[in-house]
Amino acid sequence: MTPLRRAWAALAPELKVLEPVQLSSGSWAWLERLHREFNDREAHTHLPLSIARFRRAAAEEIHEHARRFDDVKTEYVDDTWLRQNFGPGTPDPMAAHARSYNEDVDRMMRVLVPSARYRKGHYAYGKFTVPAPHGLHTDHSAEDPAAAGEPICIARIRTLGTLYVAGDYRRQDPETRSMLDALRYWVAVPEGEPEVVLDDLLRRGTLATIPVDHVVLMVAGNGSTKSQITQHIAARPPAGGVHSAFFQRQYRLA
Repeated sequence: MTPLRRAWAALAPELKVLEPVQLSSGSWAWLERLHREFNDREAHTHLPLSIARFRRAAAEEIHEHARRFDDVKTEYVDDTWLRQNFGPGTPDPMAAHARSYNEDVDRMMRVLVPSARYRKGHYAYGKFTVPAPHGLHTDHSAEDPAAAGEPICIARIRTLGTLYVAGDYRRQDPETRSMLDALRYWVAVPEGEPEVVLDDLLRRGTLATIPVDHVVLMVAGNGSTKSQITQHIAARPPAGGVHSAFFQRQYRLA
């Protein structure tokens, strides 16, 4: 067993709301490469990768709290958020879950990507109703225009998963690139309307779905020849909306 695998195996007792997943030998091969050098573009083409799941009780509590809201509440994790929620008094229940998630993910990143340092994060919860998803996009770093690839961990609770473009962008044919543009701008292309294109790309496997109740490691940043930034899009909620929660934590590389 490699030192990285031993460190990962020892991590579980330290986590509050997450538990590491059992990783395949193939997944470990890519994680070992990212551990040595995060901006390994070939390894990036095998992300997102599920690295942990929420413990059942935590997922149920988070989902139950999200069900109390008929709109979407978004909170940004910064010093003001810490003072408001963890000063005198009782913190908002979702803030407490977010802090546990943040601390657990930080512990995992110290093992998987030791050079990772917290950059920014946010979470959202409530009833998601917008029928047309936020267009296909990548998470970037406006704070650092020169940034290449950076680790980012996201999680969705119970419902409303996130879709992502699988594989290597460079190998996509012109038709597939045109179809992805339909989702990026949510407009019609010669291949069809965006709703039809979305279903077609899911059938082809060009788009895959991040499993709910799991934490996945992805790539954020402003792009470079050394990195493949994860392209992703939120799944469409059903008619009438759906209650869910979303957590995101992004890192820079020291």
